[in-house]
Amino acid sequence: MNIAIIFAGGRGERLNNSFDLPKQFLKIDGKEILIHTLLKFEKHAEIDKIYIAVLKEYMEFTHVLIEKYGIEKVCKVVEGGSSAQESIYNALLAARVENNPDSIVLIHDGVRPVITDRVISDNISGVKSHGTAVTVVPCYETIIESKDGRSTNHVPIRKETFKAQAPQSFRLGEILEAHEEIRKNNNSYQDIVDSCTLFNKLGRDTHLVAGNFGNIKVTTPEDVYILRGILEYQNEYGEEN
Repeated sequence: MNIAIIFAGGRGERLNNSFDLPKQFLKIDGKEILIHTLLKFEKHAEIDKIYIAVLKEYMEFTHVLIEKYGIEKVCKVVEGGSSAQESIYNALLAARVENNPDSIVLIHDGVRPVITDRVISDNISGVKSHGTAVTVVPCYETIIESKDGRSTNHVPIRKETFKAQAPQSFRLGEILEAHEEIRKNNNSYQDIVDSCTLFNKLGRDTHLVAGNFGNIKVTTPEDVYILRGILEYQNEYGEEN
C-alpha cells in the first residue's frame, strides 16, 4: 500500500496577512493550492490512499473541495496540530488504523503543488530499495552556518550540500515509531523542521532521491507569484520531469 500524507494545517503567518485565506486555500490557475497538490497524488497510478491534516476550522471546507474536484483517494481528513510535525503525526495515526505498518507513506506539504510523477515514483522505489527516501535538489548557492545570524560559523563545501524538499517517505510503522520516540522528550517538536530531521535525530540514515527544482514550497507572497508563473508555463509547455 502506498499512502500520501498531506499536511496542510498551517495558517501562513509568513505571508504577512497579504491574503485573506491560509495559503493552502488560495486559488491559483483556477484551483486552490491544496487541490493542485492533491490532484498530483490522486492521478498517480501508484498512490492508493491519501490522508490530509488541515486546520480544524477548514476541515468541512476541505471536504467540500474534495467532493467538488472528484478526489476519490482521500480516506480521511484529520485536524492539524500546533506544528507541521504534529499535523503529520495526527495523519499518520489515522493511517495506522486502516493500514499495514509496512505500507509506504509519502509525507508531503499541501503547499508544494509542483511535484512530478517521476519524483513520486522515485520516492516509492527508494523506500522499497533503501527503507527511506528524502527528496532533495543540489544547492546552487553557498550555504552559511551561523549561530547568531550575524557571524559565520561554518561554510560547507557547496557540492556536498542539498536542499530537502518533499515527499519524504518511509514505512508507516517506522516513521510512527520515530515520532513516538521523539515525543517522549520533545512533545512540541522543537527544532524538528521536517521528517528527515526527525529521523536523523534518532541516528537513522535516510536515502536521497533527486527532486525537481520547480517543486517550491509556498511560504511567502513572492512564492505565490512564482507558483502562478510556473503553472502558466506548464500550461503552455508541459511539466518538467
